[in-house]
Amino acid sequence: MEAGGLEWLLVPMQQLVSWGAAGAMVFGGVVPYIPQYRDIRRTQNAEGFSTYVCLVLLVANILRILFWCFIYFPFFFFFFFGFGRRFESPLLWQSIIMIITMLLMLKLCTEVRVSNELNIKRRSFAAADSKDEEIKAPPKRSYLDFDLNYFWHWSKFADYVQCVLTFTGVTGYITYLWLDSSLFVEMLGFLAVFTEAMLGVPQLYRNYQNRSTEGMSVKMVLMWTSGDTFKTVYFILNQAPFQFSICGLLQVFVDIAILLQVYLYSYYPQKPVSHTAHPASTKAL
Repeated sequence: MEAGGLEWLLVPMQQLVSWGAAGAMVFGGVVPYIPQYRDIRRTQNAEGFSTYVCLVLLVANILRILFWCFIYFPFFFFFFFGFGRRFESPLLWQSIIMIITMLLMLKLCTEVRVSNELNIKRRSFAAADSKDEEIKAPPKRSYLDFDLNYFWHWSKFADYVQCVLTFTGVTGYITYLWLDSSLFVEMLGFLAVFTEAMLGVPQLYRNYQNRSTEGMSVKMVLMWTSGDTFKTVYFILNQAPFQFSICGLLQVFVDIAILLQVYLYSYYPQKPVSHTAHPASTKAL
């Protein structure tokens, strides 16, 4: 009787824990970007945040979805009805929500950057006493210009959307052509994991270029570190494929390197704290 009573209690508890873990897996990945998004809106300055972080996550999650969808269910319609083969459904929904989040981040960063460029132009005219001259908007850079010098630094959010759609279409078509190659399938899955492991590298390089972490949300990096550590331990304990554990450890090392930059540039600043280009705003990741 007691065993039966405990089983009656444990089954719902296990179900709740399972739902909670699934919810954390789906939404936990986007939580670190909430303070960054709020800081950019508050300060109207996106210079401290590397939009290449968005590029890395968009590529990684698109590859992950294509890997699952085209390998096991060639028709996208079945994507919504056949979860549970290679990736669990929370991981797939996590990818979808992450893609939406990164697009929202790109939209905000693009609007803020273009607005700031125009404000700088206006201030330069005012300083030169050129009030009678027409204030020209900064030159527009478009995805369709195919100028590698301004790749992922375009003037309109629509250009980023076009690039993402083009990448999805091209990689999806290539994946469809190589469905019968097990080597290609495994390479696609590895690229998805490895690309995500490179998540923090653009921010690490941006901090190195600026010689400062000003404008970068430390909260975001701390959330990265805790999440990546939890994920890596999960992979190791559950004996996930070897490349998962290696890529997880790589992510943790990059996160720690960024935190070391925070310490180094805070206690041993290598440039003035304020930015001349944006005197009225504080950088936020």
